[in-house]
Amino acid sequence: MPGLFVSHGAPFTLDDPRWLGDLFEWAQSMPKPRAIVVVSAHWEQAPAAMSGTAAGTPLFYDFSGFHPRYRTLPYATPDATDLGRRLSGLLGRTPVHEFAGRGLDHGAFIPLMAMYPAADVPVVQLSMPSLDPDALLKLGARLRALRDEGVLVLGSGFMTHSFAVFRRPDLAAATTAFDAWAVDALARGDADALADYRSKAPGAAVAHPTAEHFVPLLVAVGAADEPASAVSAIDRVVMGNSIRSVQLT
Repeated sequence: MPGLFVSHGAPFTLDDPRWLGDLFEWAQSMPKPRAIVVVSAHWEQAPAAMSGTAAGTPLFYDFSGFHPRYRTLPYATPDATDLGRRLSGLLGRTPVHEFAGRGLDHGAFIPLMAMYPAADVPVVQLSMPSLDPDALLKLGARLRALRDEGVLVLGSGFMTHSFAVFRRPDLAAATTAFDAWAVDALARGDADALADYRSKAPGAAVAHPTAEHFVPLLVAVGAADEPASAVSAIDRVVMGNSIRSVQLT
């Protein structure tokens, strides 16, 4: 299986036929995964922890300000106990704590609803133990072996995540420049540059005033056998932000 970085979108993207179609077609272009490990922008917890692995663990609706119906959306995935045990074995000598009552957050379930709408693939969400890019590259490297076992490794964030652009369209030049820089760094497989994006990337302060939506990309890069293998599966701009999503092998 490849490693993916997905720009996940807000709950209302589930009403966007183009968005749903893009993600579904992308999933159909790959072999169906045996299981999925997802690292979302919306869960930072140290040391690394995992979501509940029981079948049908309720979703974690970690948002407000949207129509109440989005908090009733179901996505009941199958039992993922075996994957949870495998993750514990990969990530260290001490057990990885399972938050049994914590289901997938919206950074995980929104793209997966579009990609695998039947909810028939076991999923475990893994927390980011840190927002440090180097730490997340190392986390991705520890997950790399899962890809040979038919497990999809997915980092979920946003290629650019700037609310300022909503209010000031003139700032879109910064998000455009950042996106172009990221594409070039990915094409070169330059993990060091990506990790040092704060000082290397143009427009970083506007494109990512905080780190959490960019650094899941480093998990996917770390999990890749060939960091220079990145291919853009989705390349669009929505509300001034890049929703670029990439696949690595």
